[in-house]
Amino acid sequence: MLIHPRRALVVLAGALTFLLMVSSALPGWAAERERLRVDDYQIDAQLDPHLHQITASAKVKFTALQDLSVAVFELHNDLRVTKVLDANKKPLSAERVTQDSTIRVPLPDGLTKGASTTLTFEYEGNLENADNSPVPGLKLAYIGDDTSYLLYAGRWFPVNDFGINRFTSTISVTVPAHMVVIGSGDSAVSENAPSRKPNSGMPTKTYTFTSNQPSFPGTIIAGIFQDTRSNEAGMDMNVYFKPVHQNLAPSYATTAVQEFTYFITLYGPLPSQKLNLVELPADTVPYAWAPQIAAIAGPSITPKTNYRLMADAIAHQWWGASVSPASKEDWWLSDGFSRYSEAMYVENAAGSAGLEEAVKDMSVGALAYDTIPLSSASKLDIFSTEFQSLATDKGAMILHMLRWVLGEDKYLKTMREFASQYEGKSASMADFQTIAEKNYGQQLTWFFSQWLDSTGAPEFKLKYTVYRLGNGTGFRITGQVAQDLDLFRMPVDIRIETDGKTENKQVEVVGTNSPFSIQTFGRPRHITIDPDHHVLTNSSDVKLRASILRGQALQQQGDLSGALTEFNKALNQNGNSSLAHYRIGEIFFMQRNYQSSANSYRASLDGDDDPRWTEVWSHLQLGKIFDITGQRERAVNEYRQAIQTNDDTFGALEEARKYLQKPYERPKIQPGQ
Repeated sequence: MLIHPRRALVVLAGALTFLLMVSSALPGWAAERERLRVDDYQIDAQLDPHLHQITASAKVKFTALQDLSVAVFELHNDLRVTKVLDANKKPLSAERVTQDSTIRVPLPDGLTKGASTTLTFEYEGNLENADNSPVPGLKLAYIGDDTSYLLYAGRWFPVNDFGINRFTSTISVTVPAHMVVIGSGDSAVSENAPSRKPNSGMPTKTYTFTSNQPSFPGTIIAGIFQDTRSNEAGMDMNVYFKPVHQNLAPSYATTAVQEFTYFITLYGPLPSQKLNLVELPADTVPYAWAPQIAAIAGPSITPKTNYRLMADAIAHQWWGASVSPASKEDWWLSDGFSRYSEAMYVENAAGSAGLEEAVKDMSVGALAYDTIPLSSASKLDIFSTEFQSLATDKGAMILHMLRWVLGEDKYLKTMREFASQYEGKSASMADFQTIAEKNYGQQLTWFFSQWLDSTGAPEFKLKYTVYRLGNGTGFRITGQVAQDLDLFRMPVDIRIETDGKTENKQVEVVGTNSPFSIQTFGRPRHITIDPDHHVLTNSSDVKLRASILRGQALQQQGDLSGALTEFNKALNQNGNSSLAHYRIGEIFFMQRNYQSSANSYRASLDGDDDPRWTEVWSHLQLGKIFDITGQRERAVNEYRQAIQTNDDTFGALEEARKYLQKPYERPKIQPGQ
């Protein structure tokens, strides 16, 4: 299953979709893990939510891709292997390597290339916090009374080549009888005999999920949910929300069906029409996906349906569950494709203006860390913001530009053929390029080489002169498009607004200077290059937003000094940026420098009001500062002004009403923090 922990960061920045798929581990073991391929899992797990405990066995069938003497699997460090058995039930030794959350099992007789065998792991442990998570700082596997989630990325069973190695599975999970379990594949549930009851003695049920088509079905979510079902458009849709969100389930079900059926029109049907929309707790990733599962964290489930978040998760049913990357270098074929699928749904739902905003967001992400070519991204840590900006947003922008180069019909045909030809398989960049070139009718090496193998983006400058033609025949605009990338080549649109109709001319921009000549009947009034944002370009606005995005990433990592540097870079681009001032206010607030924080929030209110939510939240933060400094009357005034904006972004109005009733109190700093 793919997960996306950075989504909230980008939503707050106004760049709505920086995605993250968590995978792999340190390069030192990568080559070893590629020496085998897991074919099938038979997993039997018993959960004791009250004790946060799991007891499990996993029978792993795998094939050697080369002669093998040691089998290496990833497993959450909080899980202790008690026994490993070979295919003949003979015990084997196992070495735990905590640095990269792996288990190494020596094979006494070895395994020759192409041969298959099975190992059975018995293991147990407590999954309660993120202290030993395979992804530092992210709680990806948790067992508790209200909700238990065992995400594939949490390595709660022995994993090989995460996100690359497709597998089949049968997963049985025993839980207290009052809990519901959601997983991928065909499901069955049975009441258990007393012998299957955990230590608490509570009645239990066992849910079994069988996945016969190789994919990534290793995610389990269990908890107390209200199940809302829908069969709209012939789908088998179940919405598992907490009781507090039960009234929102029908609208979310309707939107999910609309998105699913829209993607069918783009990419063709999937083998299964089943989808489970599941609520995750607030203490894990903002959203996640697995085959037949789209999971969203509770704070994102609001009366205003979060259709963009869902669209990305649902698009992964095609780009990830059905067609998956053949290697780390091909990662963008999943995350980038899903990101752009989301943008296309935004276009379908909100028109060209919605797509334009999504493209601006993707451009910021694509260029925020554009120091390494996308084709070389495998050199980066897959958990890094650099890797994610490339795989997700630059990958999405490559599709956006390919759509412009191919034209709408050829682009849609390419995507449908790619989805169909590689359904249930892994695919490489070369596979996708082959199909695109077939439909284009020409080689596209120039396009993919430019955007995959190079860094940077052009910053267009337009120079032109307007001439009046004789005999009332109109006007001629002669000029050139200048930019600073010597090897650049792309078709670019030029729009001329005249006294009469608007004229559009496509210019082939090659190299640093590309001449053009355009004739119009009406007098030219305004000339714009790339008005519909078909090409990834740099600009002062992109640089500003990229600095803010980098600053927020540093802020989340605890590097407040580095974050402040990036936010000040943004102010150098635009000293009137409300968002940059707001983010600086946050830093000072975290440092308890309340006067400087208040100054920054005031500057945000006096700024360009972009994005709009900076107004309501600046008032809220000022109210908190006044409460902290014992100025209750001034605090109340700020909370009231926040309510008067009628902007409920990120639950602002509820927050303001809460502090109108009771003054804000800053959290106490615990020893060691």
